Amino acid sequence: MKRGEKAVLLLMTLMVGGVMFRNWWVNDHQTEKDRGIPFYTTASPELTRQGADLYRQQQCRQCHSLWSVRNMMESIPAPALDGIGSLRSEEWFYQYFSAPNPQAILPSRLKAEYRMPSYAALSEDNRQALARYMASLKVQDWYLQETRKAEYEKLTGKDYHP
Repeated sequence: MKRGEKAVLLLMTLMVGGVMFRNWWVNDHQTEKDRGIPFYTTASPELTRQGADLYRQQQCRQCHSLWSVRNMMESIPAPALDGIGSLRSEEWFYQYFSAPNPQAILPSRLKAEYRMPSYAALSEDNRQALARYMASLKVQDWYLQETRKAEYEKLTGKDYHP
């Protein structure tokens, strides 16, 4: 082995050893336990399928994200729907989806092309299914305050003060 190759091998060994030591140190001295993913659903498999189909058909993904890792380079104009069922009830969602003008229920500062459209033309069954599905999208209690803050700031553009 040539001297340059030995130097590169030594450098790589030191880097790998350093990363391994750092990982051991962090795991050994970590004080806060990882609480896991805060989002979950209470929907049955049938409701999940029906809700996901309606979400796709109505092109909700154009403005909202759901169960996805956020891309820092991609901006979604409307609030993420992860955990939205912890903020609103099924009845509220049904009224919102049935309203001819949803902004009358929940005003929005979003540009007109990104404002929530009315789903009053959807069938009664589809509006009820969509409301049940949205109400089933929950967030763990420890994460609820962050969810409220994010929704408020996205909709109003103002800082959240509980």
